[in-house]
Amino acid sequence: MKAEQPGSSGTPSSGGGWPVIDGWAKATLSPRGPLLWQTLLHKSACLSCAWGTGGQNGGFVDELGEPLQRCLKSVEAIAAELQPAVSEGVFAQRSLAELQTLSSLEADRLGRLSHPLILREGRSHYERLGWDEVFELAEAAFRVPPERLASYSSGRSSNEAAYLLQLLVRALGSGNLADCSDLCHAPSTVGLDEVFGSGTSMVSLESLQQADCVVLVGSNAPANHPRLMNELIRLRERGGSVIVINPVLEVGLLKFGSPAFPIQSMLRGSEIASLFLQPIPGSDTAVFLGIQKALLEAHQVRHAFLAAHTEGSEAVLEQLRSSPWEAITACCGLSRQELEHTAAVIARAKGVVFAWAMGITHHANGTANVHAIANTALLSGNVGRSGAGTMPIRGHSNVQGFGSMGVSVKLHAEMQRALEQLLGRPLSRVPGYDTRALIEAAEAGNVDTLLCLGGNLWGANPDSAQAKRALGRIDTLIYLATKPNQGHFHGLGAKRTLVLPVFNRFETPHRTTTEAGNNFVRLNEPGRTHLKRADLISEVGFLSTLAARLLGSDPLDWSQHQDPLYVRQLIARTVPGYGPIASIDATKQEFSVQGRLFSEPTFPTPSGKARMEPTPLPELVLPELAHFGGLAPGDAGLVLALITARSYSQHNTVVYKEGDAYRGMPHRNTILMNRADLKRSGLRAHQRVTVQGEAGALENVEIIPGEIRKGAALMFYPEVNAIIRAPSDPRSGTPAFKRVPVLVRGPVAANRVG
Repeated sequence: MKAEQPGSSGTPSSGGGWPVIDGWAKATLSPRGPLLWQTLLHKSACLSCAWGTGGQNGGFVDELGEPLQRCLKSVEAIAAELQPAVSEGVFAQRSLAELQTLSSLEADRLGRLSHPLILREGRSHYERLGWDEVFELAEAAFRVPPERLASYSSGRSSNEAAYLLQLLVRALGSGNLADCSDLCHAPSTVGLDEVFGSGTSMVSLESLQQADCVVLVGSNAPANHPRLMNELIRLRERGGSVIVINPVLEVGLLKFGSPAFPIQSMLRGSEIASLFLQPIPGSDTAVFLGIQKALLEAHQVRHAFLAAHTEGSEAVLEQLRSSPWEAITACCGLSRQELEHTAAVIARAKGVVFAWAMGITHHANGTANVHAIANTALLSGNVGRSGAGTMPIRGHSNVQGFGSMGVSVKLHAEMQRALEQLLGRPLSRVPGYDTRALIEAAEAGNVDTLLCLGGNLWGANPDSAQAKRALGRIDTLIYLATKPNQGHFHGLGAKRTLVLPVFNRFETPHRTTTEAGNNFVRLNEPGRTHLKRADLISEVGFLSTLAARLLGSDPLDWSQHQDPLYVRQLIARTVPGYGPIASIDATKQEFSVQGRLFSEPTFPTPSGKARMEPTPLPELVLPELAHFGGLAPGDAGLVLALITARSYSQHNTVVYKEGDAYRGMPHRNTILMNRADLKRSGLRAHQRVTVQGEAGALENVEIIPGEIRKGAALMFYPEVNAIIRAPSDPRSGTPAFKRVPVLVRGPVAANRVG
């Protein structure tokens, strides 16, 4: 699709570049600059995305020994952790009602949590309490029927904390282990496991550097995974191709200036996309069916490879033969010529890596989208060898590690057997609650106690009112966190809410490990906190102490696991592919998880072959105006497919800056729309409108014209969660955040600017 080039309306003409240098300068030359530099050089993994660097090579060096591998997002995350403690008077003087008016940015800037807090039933203020009372309350709260006990976690914590969390919950007889991955990459895990028998990336960093084509789908990597941009720059410089598929023409995916290449990239920017496709939101399966059909008709399908290394390929090929081009192109909004050209680029490449983020998974057919990508990789012979394969781009820094540690309602049979042997008893066979099921169960009054290891459960869910109502029916909510977030003020328990301060990754007093999105396990050295007179606890310390109070020495000496060294011995015994972690303290040797990086097309499925299945075209009909009550007389408006997204200075639900200069969106209460949609609807640029979803409406939203697919719009998460009810993918439970029907409406006579 042809689109106007960014830069023509005051937005930057490339991503990265001087704004990155400016951000670094402001952060590192601030009063906390010396401490920031010390932390950047600390031997611990990046706090930000799962493409981050760090570990034993030092903060700036990746697993291949390459220097200058730190991004501004990492600096923003560290700087937030180096804030002073929350002022003594904040919780004593500010009522809950006042705290609930804070934005995400304002809540984060309150500072670091330094003492345990409790909000008791009927009280208007958080109060301080001691750790003895914390453990008394937590122990009592955990002594409930196992089906009424649950946890939720984020990827901020360590492998050791994740392992102890799931082991404790399972030892108590519960399988309710909801995780932030349920809201993001669960379709990747489920889909890849169904096809290949492994739910993670099959591409290492070294393998990626051998590819000559990357197909990047549904990802705004310049904002969310900036370090990946270095690899795309290198690929283009060695003559490779980058095919970007995204309804939004993100400026950083056209051109990006990386400080890691100060001469050839930083000054003038590097070309990223060699081909940019803008499909209709939610039509990704159709896009890949079109690419597959074009490969088939051009005789570029690797039939011998399919016969030798796959099952079910004939059904997929039959679907391609019987699917008319008209149906495919009508669904995705791309022409046959565009899809054939894309297929030709893939066919010419020696090695293709298919990479994607939540633009693929945040759909009601998210798992089918992943199957469609995997089918394309198999049909073109791009799996099971170096320089090729499937590569989901995970979000939070250790979100993949949590899955590896068993924090999931879908536990692999091998790990289940190992845990049962360790605990000396069968694990519960009752299906556990994933994140959306947890919210539904809580709303129904079926959850008494919830422990949140990091994260912002309230802010991460669609339909904020439902999330608040559901959490409000849980007796005891326990949050382990380093900083306040909006969830601590809106996601409140019926009887008590505890907010407990913990060490972050670079200041915890023990060595810990994390797992990057490409299966590389990093070892983090101990550190110390900058906070004075703080009363913090390590997450491993909290969980092992609680477990010892609840279970004593049955069947383990739970108190011994205050030291993560002993937790790592259990991980080595029970987590597939993690054997080397048993000796990592002595050797300091970081490692790739065994059995996930396929250099040959043999997979951990019963037959050793990849399992293919047809992927039906999605139905993408938006509701009529009447679904939202229609327009009032004199109103202009239209129904659009809304994409929820993060801004460039945002990490998950945490906002570091209000605006997004790269998209031309100066504040959070904006909606990015296509200029043709404005023209046909009677709405105007910078007009203030109402955006109505199925769960409510946001008022006074400013229209920003931008380079987005006609019929689509974009607004910022988590604020927009207040108005949306996103259906879930039935195979993974992940909500469809990237195609939400909304009505944009405003009075024709009220075309105000500003």
